[in-house]
Amino acid sequence: MKEYFKRLWNALLASTDLDEKAEAALKEAKARIKEMKKELADVKKAAKNVVAQSKDVIDAAKGNKRRGKKPTKNKKKTKTNNNTKKVKKWI
Repeated sequence: MKEYFKRLWNALLASTDLDEKAEAALKEAKARIKEMKKELADVKKAAKNVVAQSKDVIDAAKGNKRRGKKPTKNKKKTKTNNNTKKVKKWI
């Protein structure tokens, strides 16, 4: 099967001009570079997140309190007293 595809590829390459081959290679290279840039940006973002998280782990090992957004279940809700308003009765 591998030999079949090799012969097929060689036959296709033999039937095209050198300019077409170079044009196709350039187009493929540009597409790959574009995708690599996107992936590198994602890796950079993830690496920054890992660094920040590792600092939090080190601080926790030292005994420092947790940074960042606090859990909502521990927040105390402030009560408002809306009963002091007088309600007018329409008779």
